[in-house]
Amino acid sequence: MTWLIAAVSSDQGNIAQLVRILIILLLVATGVALVSRRLRIPYVTGLVVAGLAIAELLPRRIGLDSSLIFNLFLPILLFEAAINTDVSRLRTTIKPIALLAGPGVVIASGVTACVLKFALGLAWIPALLAGVILAITDTVSVIAVFKEVTVPSRLITIVEGESLFNDGMALVLFSLILKVNVAGSITVADGIRELLVVILGGGLVGMVVGYLGVGLYVRSDDALSSILLTVAIALGAFQISQLVGVSGVVAVVIAGLVMGNTEQAHNVSASSRITVLSFWEYAGFGVNTFIFLLIGLEIDLATLGKTLPAVLLAILAYQVGRFLAVYPLLAGASLFDRLIPLRWQHVLFLGNIKGSLSMALALSLPTTLPEREGLIALVFGTVLLSLVGQGVSLPWLVRRLQIAHTSEAQQWIESLQSQLMTAKAAQDELDNLLKSGVLPKSVYEEMRASYQVRIAAAERSLRDFYNRRPDKLTAAIKGLSQLDAIRRRLLLAEKSALNDALRKRILSEEVVRSRLQAIDQQILDLEDD
Repeated sequence: MTWLIAAVSSDQGNIAQLVRILIILLLVATGVALVSRRLRIPYVTGLVVAGLAIAELLPRRIGLDSSLIFNLFLPILLFEAAINTDVSRLRTTIKPIALLAGPGVVIASGVTACVLKFALGLAWIPALLAGVILAITDTVSVIAVFKEVTVPSRLITIVEGESLFNDGMALVLFSLILKVNVAGSITVADGIRELLVVILGGGLVGMVVGYLGVGLYVRSDDALSSILLTVAIALGAFQISQLVGVSGVVAVVIAGLVMGNTEQAHNVSASSRITVLSFWEYAGFGVNTFIFLLIGLEIDLATLGKTLPAVLLAILAYQVGRFLAVYPLLAGASLFDRLIPLRWQHVLFLGNIKGSLSMALALSLPTTLPEREGLIALVFGTVLLSLVGQGVSLPWLVRRLQIAHTSEAQQWIESLQSQLMTAKAAQDELDNLLKSGVLPKSVYEEMRASYQVRIAAAERSLRDFYNRRPDKLTAAIKGLSQLDAIRRRLLLAEKSALNDALRKRILSEEVVRSRLQAIDQQILDLEDD
């Protein structure tokens, strides 16, 4: 009995310590978000650097666990990306995506493995495993850049689509190489058969689980129950696939695509869909936050210093592999598909940033593998330099390439919008000064009138612009993401007012629910445009 009480007390002490560490990490992540926005650096890069800085300050050492990443974090990230992917947009870019995620991964892996084999003297199996691990691109970092710098939606779709299937292909190749390591050899025919079975089997499991989930989803209009259902589908698709020996990554991606696109054709309330999508957005953000912080905590700078020459060689190797995968394949794709502009190809090549999945695969290498510790150190160092070096330089590169051209009309509209925003902000401050007694009313009225002249002029110019030749201006205005963001913000303000009225018992629940569903539908219509 004494032993049991001591064990429980010890567990409670560990849990309390983990909670304190969690609080510290949350506060650090919040600080990183504020600083990275001010310094205009990618959030994920800031998280890695912060993890390096606080590693010695935590009460206990924590790090990445490959099993946790594979069985929990990876399904969440994949499902979040898939459920938000529009299949119709994906279909228009499926050819370049298929080339990059299929032959592209094989080429990049093979070239990287050959360079590492002959430059570092690795055996073929460790070299091939390292090649596959370093062929994986961390799309979170690239998409974070796209949120800072405007880029065409088709390029974003290609990047997101490649990442959805890139991970699956790399994991299948990784498993196949490990089987070769155990068996000693495998024929080309057996290898191709294994690939097809694993990929097609994963797709089949994903479709079955996804359509079963949709059937349950449309019968439950309760948003909270729907969230639990989608979590079960994401994690369940991965675990079922692992049990039957097929690709869990492919299964989760297909299940997410089915859930995110098929349920729209059924009678699912907009409120339920908004709640589910918001949950998955938060889940993906939270998982990525902790993963990149843990990457910083896991990396040992002393070990990195010792392996720096090999790490730099590995970066050169995977960039050569990526170069040979991107430019020749996309040049060939232009023969039977829309041309991918060369500037876009530069972004796809230089945006080849490494991340958490590469580190998880390195940690999952079998203990019996020769040179395992060296490979782990090599991958960890490569991920760190990639996140910091490429993560910081990519926004600058995208701006220099001037991928997104802003029209003169859009610049003019934004100029007028800035006049409205600044003048009204100044008027609000004048109101505060008058109320506090700092400003005499006569001075207040004179200064407020001068700002009102600016506001009236800007509003008149915008109104005239919108009313002139609406047949051509409507299409231009719809392309302005700022206007859609403003409309969404106003709709959210309407929702907030309705919820506040319901809490205060000013309006009945029936009326509020009906109006909220209408507003949610308008928000979804904006996101679908």
